[in-house]
Amino acid sequence: MSAKYVDIIIDISHEAIDRAFQYEVPLSLRETLSVGMQVQVPFGRGNHLRTGYIIGLSDEPEYDPEKIKSVHSIVENQVPVEGQLIRLAAWMKETYGSTMYQALKTVMPVKERVRPIEHKTLRLSVSPEEGRLRLLEYRRKHSVAKARLLEALLENGDIPYELAQSKLNISKGTFDRLQEEGTLEILTRTQYRQAGTARRMSEPEPELNMAQQALVEEFRQDYHREEYHTYLLHGVTGSGKTEVYMHAIDVVLARGRQAIVLIPEISLTFQTVMRFRRHFGEQITILNSRMSKGERYDQFQRIRTGEVKIVIGPRSALFAPFTDLGLIVIDEEHESSYKSDNLPKYHARETAQERARICHASVILGSATPSVVSYYRAEQGEYRLWQLENRAAQQALARVEIIDLREELRTGNRSRFSYRLQELIAERLEREQQSIIFMNRRGYASFVSCRSCGEVVNCPHCQVSLTYHDHHSDRPKLICHYCGYTEDYVQQCRNCGSKLIGRFGSGTQLVEAELKELFPAARILRMDADTTKGKDGHEAILAAFGEGKADILVGTQMIVKGHDFPNVTLVGILAADLSLHNQDYMAGERTFDLLTQAAGRAGRGAEPGTVVIQTYEPEHPVIQAAAGQDYAAFYENAIAYRRLLKYPPVYSMLAVLVTASREEQAEAAARKLADLLRNQPENTGSRAVLRVVGPAAPVIAKVKDIYRRVIYVKSLEEPCLLLARQQLEEYAAALEASGECKVYFDRDPMKGY
Repeated sequence: MSAKYVDIIIDISHEAIDRAFQYEVPLSLRETLSVGMQVQVPFGRGNHLRTGYIIGLSDEPEYDPEKIKSVHSIVENQVPVEGQLIRLAAWMKETYGSTMYQALKTVMPVKERVRPIEHKTLRLSVSPEEGRLRLLEYRRKHSVAKARLLEALLENGDIPYELAQSKLNISKGTFDRLQEEGTLEILTRTQYRQAGTARRMSEPEPELNMAQQALVEEFRQDYHREEYHTYLLHGVTGSGKTEVYMHAIDVVLARGRQAIVLIPEISLTFQTVMRFRRHFGEQITILNSRMSKGERYDQFQRIRTGEVKIVIGPRSALFAPFTDLGLIVIDEEHESSYKSDNLPKYHARETAQERARICHASVILGSATPSVVSYYRAEQGEYRLWQLENRAAQQALARVEIIDLREELRTGNRSRFSYRLQELIAERLEREQQSIIFMNRRGYASFVSCRSCGEVVNCPHCQVSLTYHDHHSDRPKLICHYCGYTEDYVQQCRNCGSKLIGRFGSGTQLVEAELKELFPAARILRMDADTTKGKDGHEAILAAFGEGKADILVGTQMIVKGHDFPNVTLVGILAADLSLHNQDYMAGERTFDLLTQAAGRAGRGAEPGTVVIQTYEPEHPVIQAAAGQDYAAFYENAIAYRRLLKYPPVYSMLAVLVTASREEQAEAAARKLADLLRNQPENTGSRAVLRVVGPAAPVIAKVKDIYRRVIYVKSLEEPCLLLARQQLEEYAAALEASGECKVYFDRDPMKGY
């Protein structure tokens, strides 16, 4: 791409990323330069040549062209990794909508000023004979400290620096003078801080079964042909997806390349890292948000020096500075935590594919419950679909029982635990087997439902539940946060007339307390946001449960993903339908994921497992599909719903969030943006290319005295949606410059605003 000017960052560090310098492009380089390239430019008053990276191209100067210096040359044999990450940042800026600086700060490793841990050793640098002659000379000159140290070196050989300081009382000045004289040398060894647990698993690795071997062999053949694909690995819980990942990584390492393994939450680190460390030894490291600055600094150093070949971590580990990245694995790829909440609001799945394209690498997406987006893309031929339909050790999937809580209520049971679940917990305690009690708190917004018939109060236009709002007025309101529909809070069920209607909710602490009342002798562990605040909080709880130090583990969604406890033979799922009625087109998908993943924790050892799903809606298609672990049935319903109502992945969608300090400002700006979209030339003919919904007040209409409005834009033609966003960005920039409003963009949002 031809450009007359380039924006260049001289120093790649977080402090410098906010400042770019514009240079003119000589005619000889105008067809050559591109974003991410490393170039030499004259810098400062002395015009000394400095190395910089191109982060932007333009045809217009930002100030007097006479004062703009020219690019000197392209750096030959440049280090590729920073250039790759800058190209990735440019793609994220264009795809998700943000500034280049925001994108750069997301992808570039932070250069922390952290002192490495160093171990120094003193060694004699002359022969013993020469050493003894120098010792006599030091004694003759009464150089007592020099003589004392030299005598110790002659007698003992190498001596630790700290020991010589403390025990022989030698000063730094003495060390320096002896080094200058050539009597001794100081050897420095850097010790890296240990990231994650150093514990090793003792069990032998399982051998691959025929289904796993076939997938690994397909990957090997593709890779040797340099055919780099995205593979979607759909395997039931316990089918051995991790073993497939590890053997695919073996293929990549054999070619001298590196791999990144993304996991959705820090709580998965314990068992995942243990399995990878057993297979790969010390070639792996961890990157996550709970690491200290020192740990993070050391791991980046190990990556840069090539000591580490595999990085494991959550979303941000995607930007590990590998110079020859060959494979990115995204485990539990359906997880919403792979979508960033900060600008740019990137999704790790698409961003991994773009990084893989830049690096000529492959991507493996794995899940027992693939996202509807990924499965749809596999159906369309964008991804290669891999299937593992049986558990690796041929154990049967757990037997699932659905308990109708309406019947429990009719029989007088007002406990959170059905009579059947209480009976099964008691049996497990008697047999010394373990149980997991999962509290579904996803989508905790207060929706209103009937305890008699299970009916939920829904929006008549959007097929999502209305949210309860108490505005401290006489009548609470029920509001839809997709279209703005509002009605008064209902006093009785419209379906059956019952007055047993109200907001629905519960909490893990109350569940734990009730369990203690029902089973006083049981040893109970609770795992939620409160009990895992410490740096190693997740690991400590999971390790204790895995070692049999508790009979029952109670928790939210963090306990149901990826953990493998052979002695767990019972999983109880409370409030299974709670997340079905979140204000979100993905509510059914999230519920199916959670229930299926929870059910997959039971019966992974020698003993068969049982799962109890407690619900007020036992006939709901999502509940039925999860109970049968029937992904095909769930997917067919979900994709039909999204096709009908024009949601991703069939349609592309853009959320536009407008914020302002005054409500009328936010409302006026949002209406102006919506009108701009509706009146675009391609949208005024007989067939509207863009479907514009809103503006409306989002779930939280005011945060810290800042008012919010949201617009949703849908289109079958993604390029049209990207063009619309770019046009809105120009208007949004003018709004922000005036100080009136701020505008944020979210491509294919995964939750309602």
